[in-house]
Amino acid sequence: MNVMINDISKDLDTTVHGVQTAITVFLLVMAALMIPGGKLTDRWGRKRCFTIGLIVYGIGALISAVSPGLGVLILGNSIFEGVGTALLIPPVYILTTMLFSNMTSRARAFGVITGMGGVGAAAGPLIGGLITTAISWRAAFVFQAIVVAVIILMSRSLVDPVPADPTRSFDILGAILSAAGLVLIVMGVLSADNNLVLMAALLAVGAIVLTLFFFHIRALEHRGREPLLSTVLFRNRTSNLGLVTQNVQWLLLMGTAFVVSAYLQVVRGYNAIQTGVIFTAATGGILLSSLAAERLAKKYAQRTLMLAGFAATIAGIALLLALVKGSPGAWAFAPGLLLIGLGVGVMLTPSVNVVQSSFSEDQQGEISGLSRCISNLGSSLGTAVAGTILISTLTKHSYGAAMIALALTAFIGLGAAMLIPKRLVAHDR
Repeated sequence: MNVMINDISKDLDTTVHGVQTAITVFLLVMAALMIPGGKLTDRWGRKRCFTIGLIVYGIGALISAVSPGLGVLILGNSIFEGVGTALLIPPVYILTTMLFSNMTSRARAFGVITGMGGVGAAAGPLIGGLITTAISWRAAFVFQAIVVAVIILMSRSLVDPVPADPTRSFDILGAILSAAGLVLIVMGVLSADNNLVLMAALLAVGAIVLTLFFFHIRALEHRGREPLLSTVLFRNRTSNLGLVTQNVQWLLLMGTAFVVSAYLQVVRGYNAIQTGVIFTAATGGILLSSLAAERLAKKYAQRTLMLAGFAATIAGIALLLALVKGSPGAWAFAPGLLLIGLGVGVMLTPSVNVVQSSFSEDQQGEISGLSRCISNLGSSLGTAVAGTILISTLTKHSYGAAMIALALTAFIGLGAAMLIPKRLVAHDR
């Protein structure tokens, strides 16, 4: 979507802000429904949730491909694909944690998964740019549906190690409160460039709704009933710090992707394929560092890897920020994007490992949903916050302001990583 901004806005007679809204709503739907999606894996089974999620995602891709306007595009891409992703992502992390019981083996498995996820996020601009330039942005969504069909066929032999439990209760009110609170928070950020009063009101109401959610789940626990999330998940200091780093990592990756893509296309006039090619630097960085996750985990502490990752990412943002002055060529963006790719790739796996390994197997459904929710909330906030700053004027100055905001956020993640203990003990099966 990031490299299709100009093509989609012209074809659907919308604006850059309209495309930004579609991207942010997609990420927001994922974040809002990731906790319920993780919880449903216990009731429906991990493989069934995975398959249903893929089918819903595929339907959304086809709807997006034929959308006549922004509204239908949001329905297909933001709603259907967002719901599908929320159902299919938690089973991946739950199954990995169940099948790999010690820190090193999990690091290897999560390294492959997060590496491929990071490469997918970074390679998307290149693939999307190639398809958009050669055929149409609509063909890129058809390509998504084809990939989904292939994954469904490949997953037929997937075996769920734990049978589904249809008798498990599902906290519907908790799901509604958590989703509504997250939606209000991000929509408040999105409205910052139009109405500060509305922004403050949405943020305040969102905070109130999330507070009500916390009191609700605590009340259910006191009555001996199963809530959407156990409050014990929030009492683990190491896990909480790991969740902060996850949120910031995805905020940085998606925020940078949107800001640089929009700047290159709208301000510098690059087409989709040119923008996609430039992002291959980030793809290469993520691939190299993620595939080395197992070797790095054996040699260095998880905390050390996260600190190194944030340091590299901050250096990459500094390089991109330096490009505000003058009129640099396209490849001048490559070193900064490479450093960001290397940094994010180095710390994605340790952050996931720290969080998932902080809890026993019977809590993996809950913590996986919470972990993915926090990560995707970071993605939506990255696009919302940095994107809102950027599109306020769409000039070099707004680009610089957006990159500064991302750099400041990176320091928050660095501070959280510094507080994580050097030695961690995984919960074995």
